[in-house]
Amino acid sequence: MGLRDDIDRFREVGDQRRQDLEEFISYGDLGGSRPDQVKIPVKIVDLPEFSYDKRSMGGVGQGQGGTPQPGQPVGPPQPGEGDEDGDPGEEGADHEYYEMDPEEFAEELDEELGLDLEPKGKRVVEEVEGDFTDVTKVGPKGTLDFEELFKRGLKRKLAMDFDDEYIREALKVEGKGPRAVFEWARGERIPVSFAWIEEAYNEIPAEERTKWSTFEEFEDNVERTTVGQRIRRDGLKEIPFRREDERYRHPEIIEKKERNVVVINIRDVSGSMREQKRELVERTLTPLDWYLTGKYDNAEFHYIAHDADAWEVDRGEFFGIRSGGGTRISSAYELAAEILEEYPFSEWNRYVFAAGDSENSSNDTKDRVVPLIREIPANLHAYVETQPGGTAINATHAEEVERALGSAGNVAVTRVTGPDDVIEAIYEILSTEDAESDSQ
Repeated sequence: MGLRDDIDRFREVGDQRRQDLEEFISYGDLGGSRPDQVKIPVKIVDLPEFSYDKRSMGGVGQGQGGTPQPGQPVGPPQPGEGDEDGDPGEEGADHEYYEMDPEEFAEELDEELGLDLEPKGKRVVEEVEGDFTDVTKVGPKGTLDFEELFKRGLKRKLAMDFDDEYIREALKVEGKGPRAVFEWARGERIPVSFAWIEEAYNEIPAEERTKWSTFEEFEDNVERTTVGQRIRRDGLKEIPFRREDERYRHPEIIEKKERNVVVINIRDVSGSMREQKRELVERTLTPLDWYLTGKYDNAEFHYIAHDADAWEVDRGEFFGIRSGGGTRISSAYELAAEILEEYPFSEWNRYVFAAGDSENSSNDTKDRVVPLIREIPANLHAYVETQPGGTAINATHAEEVERALGSAGNVAVTRVTGPDDVIEAIYEILSTEDAESDSQ
């Protein structure tokens, strides 16, 4: 096994020993990753390398300039030696991070949290013909389904069949003509027509029409045979087919749907959202973005910052921006509703994630935010309260939303007081979506 094989093996061990996702999400450097690539630090495994013995000891080697002489001593390396490009000791190497795409990140997080979210596609992008599993009433003769034709004819045969000898005996009840026998047969649920009874009655000799004095005497003396008994006895001679029994095999039309998602991230940037709160928002929302990117075929993201007013920003600004204004959370939901008009819920999966310290202007939550959440169709609405050290007295937004919408199947409210709470908050959000997706 060569040096290259050794290095590959050490890298493989390093990948297997990469930081646990929970540790990375809660405490790692999220800023080193991109939206389409997650860089998770590896718990370093040192690679084998050559190094100089830095003790001042003699040795045998090649001297400087000219032909080396046997026994010529070699001194310690001079400054700068061993620092050429690619030499050992070079800082930064690709084995220090394990890089995964969002799809792999989503799989790993599912395994870490014990989730099994399977998003559903909404927008139909293609219709293709599948197997001939559907049937129609019309079609080319070559696709006639003979098995279905036989079943329908047989079903009619069994439903219309009756014991004709039994009915002929009923026609021999004294004083009972075709009409009386027909009414009796209907009461016995015998599927015989009045025309058949009239024809059969005319064939019975007059002297035999008084054989039984009553229907009761006839029933006591004549045994009625079932359809099954008659088929076993006489066999099935014919099956009456009708044109309406014909069914033609038709290929199933399969709709290929693209799994599209739009995510609205909302963050409070008012004066009360200091650095520690902002960091907790980033640690919670960033992994959710990676996760949904990995789960869907096409993911689009919008970022809304708000204080008393709301405005859309790009992702680079979203987690760093800060204002000195007050707070009116409804302004962000009003802007989110406008943005989502471009993404019909019939074609797009929708997620609205909001985060802040739960401080809001008086009555805004009850009068505006809760009604807006109810009015905006979405797979999931989530609010993340970030209050290091516990909830402040005036931080009531999360509690009000939870009290008003906690029973809704697509609303999650979580609280993050420190990095240790982040994974639990993510689990609560995604498990709410998991349960909701099963019922759609």
